[in-house]
Amino acid sequence: MASDAVRLIAGLGNPGPKYAGTRHNAGAWLVEMLAREAGQPLREERKFLGYHSKVIWQGQDLHLLFPTTYMNHSGRSLKALSDFFRIPPESILVAHDELDLPPGTARFKKGGGHGGHNGLRDIISHLGSSDFHRLRVGVGHPGDSKQVINYVLSNAGKREMNAIEAALDETVRALPDALRGDWSAAMNRLHAFRHE
Repeated sequence: MASDAVRLIAGLGNPGPKYAGTRHNAGAWLVEMLAREAGQPLREERKFLGYHSKVIWQGQDLHLLFPTTYMNHSGRSLKALSDFFRIPPESILVAHDELDLPPGTARFKKGGGHGGHNGLRDIISHLGSSDFHRLRVGVGHPGDSKQVINYVLSNAGKREMNAIEAALDETVRALPDALRGDWSAAMNRLHAFRHE
């Protein structure tokens, strides 16, 4: 297995029905989708401060995690699980909403800063590393920085939701390459995708 093959996919968001359809939960939607595909529901695990499932998907052992700490404290949940299973940062993929990409696009990225995303900021702080992989799920930008908080905590409209789901579907198709550590193949596939 390649050293940066993925062993943990964490989908960021806020817990509870109030937030389930909000743009800030776009990362969590990927993990929920994968749990359904694998036929292994996410279950609340208090020691990991989140919903967790260990699945075999595409022949690979994989941990799925949706932190229930609220977005700004996501790092506590990732640290608890990665410490317990001894998963290094370079074997973690964090899926999160991305304002700088339009709905219907998603991009893999390795390392880098937090770009103002509080969930990523907290994960970098708790893991002591920014060397984890990211899946940036495009949700678009409201056009005014003062509106960002209301925007990400609002529900996506129907057309927008369809576009985001199409990008997540394509992510699922590209993931087997990423799980094996073949990031160039995964990126080539996903980054060529455009939802019409």
